[in-house]
Amino acid sequence: MAPPTHPESMAALYAANTPDSFWKLLLESPISPEEWDTASRAAAALLPQADHASGAAAVLGETIFGPRRWQLSRKKRLYYQMKPFLPRPLGIFLRKGYRQMQEQQFALGWPVEDRYARFHYQYLAQALRQRGLREVSYLHFWPDAHRFALVLTHDVEEAAGCAFVEEVARLEETLGFRSAFNFVPERYPIDPGLFSSLRQRGFEVGVHGLKHDGKLFFSRRVFEQRAAKINHYIRAWEAVGFRAPHMHRNAEWLQALDIEYDSSFFDTDPYEPMPGGTMSIWPFVLGAFVEMPYTLPQDHTLMTILGERSARLWLKKVDFIEQWRGMALVNTHPDYLRARGHLDIYQQFLTTLKERGNYWHALPGDVARWWQQRRQFQAQSVGGQWNLDDLPGAVASRLVAEEETSLLAARNLTQEMRV
Repeated sequence: MAPPTHPESMAALYAANTPDSFWKLLLESPISPEEWDTASRAAAALLPQADHASGAAAVLGETIFGPRRWQLSRKKRLYYQMKPFLPRPLGIFLRKGYRQMQEQQFALGWPVEDRYARFHYQYLAQALRQRGLREVSYLHFWPDAHRFALVLTHDVEEAAGCAFVEEVARLEETLGFRSAFNFVPERYPIDPGLFSSLRQRGFEVGVHGLKHDGKLFFSRRVFEQRAAKINHYIRAWEAVGFRAPHMHRNAEWLQALDIEYDSSFFDTDPYEPMPGGTMSIWPFVLGAFVEMPYTLPQDHTLMTILGERSARLWLKKVDFIEQWRGMALVNTHPDYLRARGHLDIYQQFLTTLKERGNYWHALPGDVARWWQQRRQFQAQSVGGQWNLDDLPGAVASRLVAEEETSLLAARNLTQEMRV
């Protein structure tokens, strides 16, 4: 079993996620690191562990779940050794039986965990108070001041799911959506023409592990051997994104992949083999790439483990994400959407969102690139006006900090305006 990752190396992976890069305030006199530090200390009590010194690395790095949070227990490793020989109904039965223990032992809220979002707004409010400011303009999180980002992704686990990809793609096309399909390179045959067809129609193709056997992260040696093959498929498929099977993950090891973004993490999820969560409903920089955490429950959890028969929980979570201007990223599986009624629930979800609007719908690769460009963008003030022309879609929004709410009632505090 691999030793736990050194805290200093972990902190370096998350170092780019500063308050400055998150808020991108439009101020003639920028808030200094010392001012941000003081403000963050004042707001740190909102977090599960008031570990201000570790900063973003503590929260995004899931340190609340312990030094071996990204390692499978011996029982779970044995399960993946035996899984190929277990009937699928038995596997589902075991997952359902494990559900209650997972819920009872989980340290975060689910499906909504709001403390990290509140923390961001609280330390900003504190920083403004330190400056004697009631309001401030910032570079809106999303192009054209949309209230949230909407990202659709799919993991294609088996041959039956691969055969159902076209059905899912047609449904999304009919409703005006596009998504990313992540395929397993060495588990089932894939028609190369499928990739060309998907791309021509505006979809994205990503890589989903190598074999989908639960062994990718068994050891560092195994991971590095497989990472070399995964990188081959990333290049051959012209992919920019990756997601690990079963959401097994290790932030440091994943740096070996030649990708623009990863989506193996999530904001909160007690039901995964490695339960936990980054608590973030926004993308963030993870070393060499952007991490795109999924922020809505997976379809298998929603429909099979919890037995939901509508999109109610998905839509409830979207309400929360919209309130805080976050990213609604959902991960479904053509394999599971084949089951009776499941595709209808997904269609209900998409139809409802289409009717409500006011989101930026984009492929995960485009969202990851936008997040990097926004982080790196330096707005210029010309004659008292901020010039945002060099970042297409960029809009200045204004936050008004009411003393009573301290920016925690986000639904009422934002007034979008173009500069």
